[in-house]
Amino acid sequence: MKILSKWIYLIGIASTFSCSQPDPIVGTSEITKWPEDKKGAISVTYDDGIINQFTIAKPIMDSLNLPATFYIITGKVPGSGKGKFIGRDPQEIISETREFKTDSSNFFERASLIAFTGTTEAEDYHARVGSLFESGRVEDAYELLDEGYEKLRNGKMVNTGEVVFHNNVEDTTTWEQYKSYAAQGHEIASHTVTHPRLAVLDEVNMLYELEQSKADLKKFIGEESIFSAEGPYGTENERVMEYAYEIYPTLRNRMPETWLEEINRGSDAVPGESKKEYVQWQRGILTRHSFEDMKSWIDTTLNHDNIWLVLVIHGVENLGWEPKTKKQLEEYFSFMKSKENELWIDTFRDVTKYIQARQNTQVISKLENDKITITLDSELDPFVYSIPLTIKTYIPENWKKVKSGDEKNLEIMEEESVRYVLFPMALGQSTTIISE
Repeated sequence: MKILSKWIYLIGIASTFSCSQPDPIVGTSEITKWPEDKKGAISVTYDDGIINQFTIAKPIMDSLNLPATFYIITGKVPGSGKGKFIGRDPQEIISETREFKTDSSNFFERASLIAFTGTTEAEDYHARVGSLFESGRVEDAYELLDEGYEKLRNGKMVNTGEVVFHNNVEDTTTWEQYKSYAAQGHEIASHTVTHPRLAVLDEVNMLYELEQSKADLKKFIGEESIFSAEGPYGTENERVMEYAYEIYPTLRNRMPETWLEEINRGSDAVPGESKKEYVQWQRGILTRHSFEDMKSWIDTTLNHDNIWLVLVIHGVENLGWEPKTKKQLEEYFSFMKSKENELWIDTFRDVTKYIQARQNTQVISKLENDKITITLDSELDPFVYSIPLTIKTYIPENWKKVKSGDEKNLEIMEEESVRYVLFPMALGQSTTIISE
C-alpha cells in the first residue's frame, strides 16, 4: 500500500478580519513539522530479535522511558510459521543443476532453495549470491550458485533436510513476551520469517516470507505490529519494494515519497544540505563508532528542523553483528534522553504515521469574533493514523487567555512578535479555541 501525498498540509482560512488586524496570519493554523513543535525526531531500531537486545538494551531504554522498534525474525519464535522452501521437489531441482547452468530462467528458484538444504554453508551461499546480485554482478551470482550446487551434488555440502536458516538457539523470546513489550510502548515488527536475501527469491517464496511474518505478528500481537517492516540486509531492490509495499504500509528500507530525502546507512551524504521537507537519516550503531561519532548525529539533528535520525542496532554485548556494550548504550541513551525536550523520540511506526499524516492532511481554520474553529481534513484512516498532530494556531494580540474546546487552558507563546498556541488534534476532529 502506498500513500499518495496531497502536497498540502497548511490551509489557513481566516474570516471576518477588520482593517485593524495587526497581522494577516492571525486566525490561521498549521501542523507543526514535529509534535510539540520540536526540532527533529529520533527512532531507535533493532534488527534480528537477538536475545541481548531484550535482556540488556531494552531495560536501559525502559529505565529512561524511551520507546524502540524491534524488527524480529518471526520464524524463530515458537508457534510461528517456520522457514521453508515452497515449490517443486528439491531433489529434482538439484539434479537439474548438473545438466543446466544457472541463468535468468532458473536463478530465483535455485537461489530460493539453496538456503533450505540443511547446512549453514548453504545459507551462506544464498546470502553471498544475493549480495552479488544486488550489487549488479549478476553473472558472478550465477557462477557462485553453480558452485554451491556442485558441492551439494558431490556431498561436500551435506543436505540434512533440516532448516537452519538464520536460527540462533540463544534467541528464546516468546510471543507472550513480545506482546508485553508492545504493551509497554515498543514496536514489534517484521524482519521476515527467516531473514533471506529477498531480492533473489522467486515470487512464491518472497511472498511467503513477507506474508507469513505479517500473519504471525497480527495473530500474536495485533494490528499495531504490521504497519512497518524491514527487509533483511537493508535491501532497496525495486522488485522487492514492489512486492513488500503491497503487504506493509511502510518499510525502513525505503519510503518513496517526493517530500522525503533518504540517506541510507552506507551513504556519506550530508543531511543538512537537503532542501526537502523531511530527511530520513539512517546510521548504524556499530562497534567502530565512538561516543563522539554517535553524539554528532544527534547534534546534527538538533541543528536543523527537518531531520529524522533513524538508528539501527544489531549486536549487543557479545551477541550479534558489530555489538555495543551495555555501558556504551547506557551512556548514549542517557545523552539522547537529555535532549528529549528538543527532539521527539519515538518508534519508526509512529514517526512515519505523523509525517505521512501531516503531508496528507489539510487544516481549515476560521476566525469569528473570539473563536477560532479548526478542522482537519484527510483521506487517511484515522484508526490507523492515530498519532495526534500538533496544531499551531496564531491568535489575535488582544487575546490574554485561551481555552481549547475541551476547556483546557492553552499556553500563549510568541515568536517574532506573533502570538500562537499549540495543541494536539486527531485526524477527523474539529475543535474550537476560545478567548476568555
